[in-house]
Amino acid sequence: MTTPILAAIIGYLLGSIPFGLVASRFAGHGDIRRIGSGNIGATNVLRTGSKGLAAMTLLLDVGKGWAAVAIGRHWGEPAALAAGLCAVLGHMFPVWLGFRGGKGVATALGVLAALAWPIALSAAMISMAILEGSCRASVPHPSHLPSRVEREGRAQQGGEGQRVTQTCSPFLPEDRAAVDDRAHNAAAHRATVERRVFRL
Repeated sequence: MTTPILAAIIGYLLGSIPFGLVASRFAGHGDIRRIGSGNIGATNVLRTGSKGLAAMTLLLDVGKGWAAVAIGRHWGEPAALAAGLCAVLGHMFPVWLGFRGGKGVATALGVLAALAWPIALSAAMISMAILEGSCRASVPHPSHLPSRVEREGRAQQGGEGQRVTQTCSPFLPEDRAAVDDRAHNAAAHRATVERRVFRL
């Protein structure tokens, strides 16, 4: 058996360890595949409500990708690449779970960190920026929300009028007038600062 094949087998076995499933069961959350997306990765573990458990799963998934490359590197760079690739495949298609695993993002990040850590760091920062941008884009601007008067309507149910008050997110103001006032004050302050700067 050639060393790249041996490294690939070791990488697959490492990658196929379902740390998310094991950790969630050990913590008393049961089978992680029965909640959320059904994956065994850290993102789905986070849906149990345990941030610490999700962080531990993330580190372990990254670690097994890194470990696979580190082991394969003892037999040369081709063996390291084979071990890393098979570690990701092992996470995505573990034989122990009927070839239904996770997405392999964390394990791939570990592989990339072992092969070229500056690129892995850049990829992690870009991913975090994209995630943050997606979260911000999913929150509507306060000016796009209906005013309090518009939110309070009357719904006819069984011939009787019933006042229905729609609730909005707790971190967004309820009155559009307050939002407009804040925007106006901010614009006026910016104009004042610009005038002072131009006078210098």
